[in-house]
Amino acid sequence: MNSRLLTSLAKLSFSLLVIPPLLLSCSNTNEPKQMPKPKDNPAAVINFVASEYSSQTRPLLENIVQDFMLKNPDIVINLQVANWDILDIIYTTLISKNQPPDLLNTNVYTHFANDGLLNDMDDLISPELKKKFYPDLLKLDSWNGKQYAIPYVSSTRKLYYNKQLFRDAGIESPPKTWSELKQDAQKIKDTGMASGFGVDLTDNEIQAYLSYFFLGAGGGWTKDGKWTINSPENVEGLTFLKEMYLQGLTDSDPTVTTRDEKQRVLGDGKLGMMISGNYFNLVVPREFPELEYDKGPIPVKDGVKPINFGVQDTLVSFKTDHTNKVAISKFLDYLYSSPVYEEIIQQEGFLPVTELTGERLGSANEEMKADLAALREASYYPIQQPEWQAVMDTARKMGDAVLHDDVTPKQALDQLQKFAEEEQQELKKHQRQ
Repeated sequence: MNSRLLTSLAKLSFSLLVIPPLLLSCSNTNEPKQMPKPKDNPAAVINFVASEYSSQTRPLLENIVQDFMLKNPDIVINLQVANWDILDIIYTTLISKNQPPDLLNTNVYTHFANDGLLNDMDDLISPELKKKFYPDLLKLDSWNGKQYAIPYVSSTRKLYYNKQLFRDAGIESPPKTWSELKQDAQKIKDTGMASGFGVDLTDNEIQAYLSYFFLGAGGGWTKDGKWTINSPENVEGLTFLKEMYLQGLTDSDPTVTTRDEKQRVLGDGKLGMMISGNYFNLVVPREFPELEYDKGPIPVKDGVKPINFGVQDTLVSFKTDHTNKVAISKFLDYLYSSPVYEEIIQQEGFLPVTELTGERLGSANEEMKADLAALREASYYPIQQPEWQAVMDTARKMGDAVLHDDVTPKQALDQLQKFAEEEQQELKKHQRQ
């Protein structure tokens, strides 16, 4: 177990909410809300493991769960909020103990479905709820003809930059191509005030930066269900990223500091630009209210068509010995209702996955409206490949090796391609058995 993991475990704090007969109101009044008397039959239990996106996540979800249980005293929700750094450990441990969560907020699902662990969400969600989702996102969460996941939140990725540093470096507009990215990073570096381009090759976001530069070179992870990790385009993309690092045009610690940490460095005026998601607009100004920033497209190889890259996180439901479909359906209807779901989106800075919420919030926010339109044409991680989780886990280990000449970009991608193909064949063999 590495030191980062031990540190994350030491910092873990999660909340388990089991509401007693009397619960203090989560509104501003000091008077307690009276809970209805429990019925004779035992309460339905929903164990919900949620991902922690920001400092807002825990209190926000706690309030939602508390209010839901006040309205539904025959349903008990045990809420566990875990940081993304250790989320895998949390749910893997629960599954290994045969205590999987009834609901899990995650970014992968097909390997669970392939192992027969998930409920079909069509058996859980109401027809009214299913109609709310954007069809393209719902399709991403469908595998082998079944709806094994439903969308939860989404985002688009862009290049965010410090406007003051751009002015100091004489840069008039954000770079759109790799050649412009190099030139602008050099100009920022030459000011002596900041690093040029922030790169996250830690186990948090290496799969994201690989995606940006695979797609930016005209490549990608897969094509027609087959892995294309070591394609010439992808090798070119990773080679370019390494060249940026070797020329001192990136931050000095791509495999050490995470995206969230780099956002703070940018906010503090020590980093010129980096790629991040919509949540940047909300999270960074909270900590750096004086920051002048703007955004532009993800830079691509000269001559390559501009790209949109989207990310969506999902909710899945594991089969358990106490699964109560009616209770889960009722909670999900509440979670995605207005104004509950709108508050999640506004507090966390994401893009909504339901059309009505998108229309309502987008009508008052032109930037969100444009981002939602871009999301409809975006590329995504290959989450419909059951081996994606294993491929992603393996990719997370290659950052240091690539940057520090243990392997060339081509060698690293050849190894990852071989691993992906072997995993794919193994899973296909398992499916036939």
